[in-house]
Amino acid sequence: MTREETGFRPRSAWTIAFLLAFMMLVNFLDKVVIGLVGVPMTQELGLTPTEFGLIGGALHWLFAVSAVVGGFLANRRPTRTLLLGMGLFWALIQLPMLFASSLWMIVACRVLLGIGEGPASPVAAHALYKWFPDDRRSLPVALLHSGSAMGLLVAGAMIPWISLNYGWRTNFAVLAVIGLIWCALWLLLGREGTLDNLRAGQVATDTRRVPYRRLLGDGSVLGNYACHFAANWSLALTLTWVPSYLEIGLGIDPLETGHMFVMFVLVTTPLSLFMAWLSQRLMRRGVPSRLARGAFVSACLIAGGLFSASLMLTELSVTTRIIALTLSGGLALVMYSVGPAMLAEFTPSSQRGGILAIGNAVASLAGLSAPVITGLLVHGAGATHPDGYAQGFMVCGIVMIVAGLIGLVAMNPQRSLERLAQDDAPALASRA
Repeated sequence: MTREETGFRPRSAWTIAFLLAFMMLVNFLDKVVIGLVGVPMTQELGLTPTEFGLIGGALHWLFAVSAVVGGFLANRRPTRTLLLGMGLFWALIQLPMLFASSLWMIVACRVLLGIGEGPASPVAAHALYKWFPDDRRSLPVALLHSGSAMGLLVAGAMIPWISLNYGWRTNFAVLAVIGLIWCALWLLLGREGTLDNLRAGQVATDTRRVPYRRLLGDGSVLGNYACHFAANWSLALTLTWVPSYLEIGLGIDPLETGHMFVMFVLVTTPLSLFMAWLSQRLMRRGVPSRLARGAFVSACLIAGGLFSASLMLTELSVTTRIIALTLSGGLALVMYSVGPAMLAEFTPSSQRGGILAIGNAVASLAGLSAPVITGLLVHGAGATHPDGYAQGFMVCGIVMIVAGLIGLVAMNPQRSLERLAQDDAPALASRA
């Protein structure tokens, strides 16, 4: 099928993909900043590890609610407008952190940021799917989430340096400015995709609607949500506790900790992009999506879980621990590019934003739990003792392995598409 027949416009589509990748970079700068300013902020405000874990999890208190609301809005409203509004909110909510002096004021800022960021990933993916057909979606979504990884790279290089030279609070002013720059670019260049609203004579627009109880009871959806939960557990642990683990648990100085984050990105970004490309390549060569997407991402999670759990081994060197952390995080990131493509494969386009958003809401529960549970383990072992951190990584590994096994059994997008099509047949016959 030609590009004209599919409505696919590569130049415009990739322009949107790069703009949305920049948006996710801003999104992750906003998320990771707390982890990278954790040590000076904790020292200045006299916070305990449990209180810092509370701050780390606060982003996700209402994240799930806002993700679902934003996703369902994306079913009915232009994603261009929704994304611009979110970007403005993220930028402005950074400013109160310049003056925050108490635990609960910081928690309030993070909760509000979470409300604004909750819908970001599903709405951005939904926006991309309006530009790319099914067999071309894994790579642009990988690019979208490589923007997240690039946020870690920029954060690792920038935030420790700013904290050391200008104080940890200055970072929040810089983040506000970067957010406003993205808003200006999106206002100038952002457009709404057209693949969901094709003209007469082109591929038929997907006008199906399936009851949400049937979609949410589908094995591929449930397995996908379990894997998304595990990937987000790994990500939340990385953003909140890995900088403190490197600096306090392993004795690495603050600037070197930032360099370790850069190394993390230099490995995980190409790894995530390569894995997404490989999955897309398998799909285009005719490999069933049950294998090219479902089994593929499940195997990545299981392998990442084993790397995370290995940090409990006391004889590992510092270098080996950093390699294990990097591979664990990089393999978990594959879920963010391949997972949404699985859901989009069989979900009607008019319901896609909502289904992606509910997945983000489920995953946000991991973002809420992982920092707090790890904080309790660190507090129990002693803030300067590496055992508490290792226990947190062990819990993360178990979550990833269990989710990966569930995904291997449950995720079969082709079977889901066939089952939902069969369910629709009686309804279509009755209308005729």
